[in-house]
Amino acid sequence: MVAAKTDQFDEKLQKRANLFKALSHPARLQILQFLAQTRKCLTGDISENFPLTRATVNQHMKELKNAELVYGHMEGAKIVYCLDLEKINELEEILGNFLEEMHLPADFCCSL
Repeated sequence: MVAAKTDQFDEKLQKRANLFKALSHPARLQILQFLAQTRKCLTGDISENFPLTRATVNQHMKELKNAELVYGHMEGAKIVYCLDLEKINELEEILGNFLEEMHLPADFCCSL
């Protein structure tokens, strides 16, 4: 079996890339913002809050759930969606660390 090209990078970079991939679509960012702004878990079909079809929102929710930024559980016949606060805090730390590592000095110049 051939290893994926991403396997050639250290685990820390792979973890970051997976999280960043989950953030790479404006719909997913809007879903995360919406869940944060409502300050509670949401029940049922949340697609009415977005300019997308239910199927599209469900696909984006699946990506966010795979990244563990959101979790869902059944309550009766409805799904309850919540932000995973622990993972959101971890994401904040990961983003902060990444940007800190990328910090460029004031005199950085990249002229050709």
